[in-house]
Amino acid sequence: MASAKVYNFNGELKGKMDLPDSLFGADVEKAVLYDVIRAYMANQRSGTAQAKSRGEVCFSKIKPYRQKGTGRARAGKRSSPIWKGGGVVFGPRKRDYRINVPQKVKRKALKSVLADKSNEDCVVIVENFTMENPKTKDFARFLESAGLNNKKILFAIAGFDENIYKSVRNMPGVAFTLGRNINAYEILKADILLLTQDSLSSLEEVFV
Repeated sequence: MASAKVYNFNGELKGKMDLPDSLFGADVEKAVLYDVIRAYMANQRSGTAQAKSRGEVCFSKIKPYRQKGTGRARAGKRSSPIWKGGGVVFGPRKRDYRINVPQKVKRKALKSVLADKSNEDCVVIVENFTMENPKTKDFARFLESAGLNNKKILFAIAGFDENIYKSVRNMPGVAFTLGRNINAYEILKADILLLTQDSLSSLEEVFV
């Protein structure tokens, strides 16, 4: 059974906690992870890049100069790609990069990456985590006491807390999310997955 170190907010190690097999006991399926993360990154692309073709450039359709007698090459329109300010040949067009992945595959990828993090001892639980006021210094002190500073951390809590959000948002290397919104890409990108006890329960409720 997978386990995780448990710290209090003072950074003191309180022991170890067994992690639920329903989330952290799956096999690591790299092919599924690849498909889901590729789809996630593709879905972040806006696909709005577009260059004007010669038919879209706003120029007069009048012939620039007469056909013969000038000694120059024939020219029909100033929107031609060989003219300055003319249209672009084979330029980028708007497109949709979205890749659809079944919900079951997303859940399988999430459980795979959770199992991978737990196998590498990269899941940490913090108990009784509350902040009465937004204090970045207090959270930084906790990370330093727990030996988690200078690492990429994904911190997940059960419900939105403005004090915690304001304390974490300016810290380099620390990403903040809600347990119900967590995804495989964010977990894989982080060195440490930091969970509260409530967020671990919310993960079980949503993804099991």
